[in-house]
Amino acid sequence: MHNFTYKNRELYAEEVPVKKIIEKTGTPLYIYSHKTLLTHLNAYREAFDGYPHIICFALKANPNTSILRILSKAGSGADVVSGGELFLAKKSGIPSQKIVYAGVGKTEEEIAYALKNRILMFNVESSDELMAINKVAGRLKVKAPIALRVNPDIDAKTHPYISTGLKKHKFGIPIDEALEHYKLASRLPNIKILGIHKHIGSQITKTTPFVDALKKVLAFTDELKSLGITIEYLDMGGGLGISYSEEDEPPHPRDLARAVLPILKKHKVTLIIEPGRSITGNAGILVTKVLYLKKGHDKEFVIVDAGMNDLIRPSIYGAYHNIIPVLKKNRNKVLSDIVGPICESGDFLAKDRKIERPSQGELLAVMGAGAYGFSMSSNYNARRRAAEVLVKGKEFFVIRERQTYNDLVRGEKVPDFLKG
Repeated sequence: MHNFTYKNRELYAEEVPVKKIIEKTGTPLYIYSHKTLLTHLNAYREAFDGYPHIICFALKANPNTSILRILSKAGSGADVVSGGELFLAKKSGIPSQKIVYAGVGKTEEEIAYALKNRILMFNVESSDELMAINKVAGRLKVKAPIALRVNPDIDAKTHPYISTGLKKHKFGIPIDEALEHYKLASRLPNIKILGIHKHIGSQITKTTPFVDALKKVLAFTDELKSLGITIEYLDMGGGLGISYSEEDEPPHPRDLARAVLPILKKHKVTLIIEPGRSITGNAGILVTKVLYLKKGHDKEFVIVDAGMNDLIRPSIYGAYHNIIPVLKKNRNKVLSDIVGPICESGDFLAKDRKIERPSQGELLAVMGAGAYGFSMSSNYNARRRAAEVLVKGKEFFVIRERQTYNDLVRGEKVPDFLKG
């Protein structure tokens, strides 16, 4: 359910015509549905109701603080991977005891910042990181709460760039080496072992990889328990996919719960879940304007004002996003590449796509753009980053202003010898 639907051949976001929003804000523009965000979060809450759990939204999917506030007020925690994401989570009202901190490259400055904010726990990815956390915690005279990220060597059956659970990946500690790491952690004076963490990838469209990975991790926790190492929290990561177009229909959170809860119930652990894409992906669209049409050798190019700097997923993953007209006109379909204004051959939103032939100035909506859209955008080609709008019922709110040209040089300093 995404609440972007046609009414009388015109695309609406909840109860607001998309065209009305664009008249005020211009393009390119990200639009998010308040109702969809809550629907998706509540799907997880209801699915795991009755079992001790914490939902920690993965900020990397969409870190806009208005979106984070919506999720925080509905009870969500946060999965963060940088000091900046921790700052945004705290600024948005997410309680420290609902924040987990992952990522392979935490700096000592970031570790200290997290310890001072008393987060729930670090998900530790290496012995060097473990030693760094112990050192910083000692300096601050605190005990650092940690889980070790265990790599279960499970194939998530997703795009190789967003698969993270195999031995060849940089993430986590191989499960056959994890015992020695836990023994090391138990000996360190400034470390408190709280949990275990695994995350095998993103855009996963079957429950089987989750189940297989969880079984391996739970068997390992039994081994830890026999050595006197108690696990209070089991962080199963995120990664549940969404429907972009041709994929198998991904499982609903209740399907995931039905698959994993029977395995978990004999273990006394609090479950942590880190959904990102499945909360915000289909809660957002990117609206772009057609600038020009250009005849190619065997197809047409539809040149639009949104480029790979606005939505890079098609360029780096070959990701599919459905692209639809904001106003339906029932015209002939044409085989097109929908491309942006960036000076790169890899700048496209869709290739070899049959769409209704648009006219100059018409609006197109790129669907499923609420996750890894704005968060991965950039200023490449000195392009201003897009604005963002939140729709709630019949109202809409600008939740991020479009950058100005002056924003492009904000923070730069010109040496005196270059002035004048």
